[in-house]
Amino acid sequence: MASATATFVYSAITPTGQKTLGLRSARDRDHLTDELKRRDLLLMSAWKLPGGVALAGVPGDTKGLLPLRDHAALNDQLHTLLSRGVTLVEALEVAQSVVSAKSAETIHQLRELVSSGHSFADACVETGGFDQVAIGVYRAAERSGDLTGAAARLSQSTERQLSVRGKAVTVMIYPAIVCTVSLLLLLVMLIFLVPNLAKSVRDMDTNIPWFSQIIFSLGEWLHDNVAAAGLAALGALVIAIAFRGAVMRLVLRASRRIPAVGELMLASELTRLFGVLAAMTRTGVPLAEAMGVATGTVTHLPLRKQLQDLRTKLVEGGVLRSLIEKVDELPLATRRLLIAAERSGDLDQAFDAMAERAGQEVQTKSARLLALMEPMVILMMVGLLGPIIIAIALPMIRLRTGT
Repeated sequence: MASATATFVYSAITPTGQKTLGLRSARDRDHLTDELKRRDLLLMSAWKLPGGVALAGVPGDTKGLLPLRDHAALNDQLHTLLSRGVTLVEALEVAQSVVSAKSAETIHQLRELVSSGHSFADACVETGGFDQVAIGVYRAAERSGDLTGAAARLSQSTERQLSVRGKAVTVMIYPAIVCTVSLLLLLVMLIFLVPNLAKSVRDMDTNIPWFSQIIFSLGEWLHDNVAAAGLAALGALVIAIAFRGAVMRLVLRASRRIPAVGELMLASELTRLFGVLAAMTRTGVPLAEAMGVATGTVTHLPLRKQLQDLRTKLVEGGVLRSLIEKVDELPLATRRLLIAAERSGDLDQAFDAMAERAGQEVQTKSARLLALMEPMVILMMVGLLGPIIIAIALPMIRLRTGT
């Protein structure tokens, strides 16, 4: 079992003698020192962040890996060049030129290790830029002598994940933009418009309704304490960023309870799960081992637990077609297809077909969800801005009617 990692804030010296600050996950200070040495950094000081604090993008576990786009570009180049007789070292040199500047350093280290005699899989472990899926596929491919085919399968799997991620971003970006604009407009109205209108209404010596009093008082308080309110909002934002992992888990848990969103998230999970299983089993990785790695990519906790139980029983000698029935978090059609695929002996092809099918479902469900969200976003805007409009209108109506 892998040791637990912690997040460190560190101060280090670069090869040019300059000081640099950064964040990185490591098992302990010694491990952190070794990780920084590989990047030509000399550790000066390190401070361990409190337990549970983890920042997205900090290496460790699923962090510090090559971005999906760079991983896809690397495997695409490996497949294209190795299939034409180019050596692995030369292929890595070309791949270094097509990835981002940050990933180019990792590919350079990878090429140096391979040229010095390391196996490709061991070099991937040393550089720390690859997850268990890629390392497992590369290691199995080196045993079978089919690194070219393994790179092609990983490239296909990564491209599929990029497509799914793109759909998720498309679904979220529209409501995120509208919500942000609505909140900013709400704050501008509360801080600048409402206090001036409240003063004018009070000068009219009219009977102000209680609802309008609440909105007017809120606007006047924000106007008089805008600096304190801004600092409080900034503090809340900093805390949310620092504990973004826990915040995201809460958001994901709540999102899964919304039918349309939950279905889309499950389809995304299945795309990733079956894509990993297809890439690993086609390379010759045993099903139980592939299931153990693939299960680690699942964030849906009930499904993850059932898959872990299935994997344990597979290791103990169980048969997939009898165990899969207990994984009721998977759709019934999926379970039936897996049973039929095992009987016919083409599980790897079935995994690939299911990943493709789940990817198509993501596209369909994301389009439907986006169509549903458009009227919901409009209603949300009305819910945010409507109370201010009503609060302003009520005194005017009362003044006009003389009530």
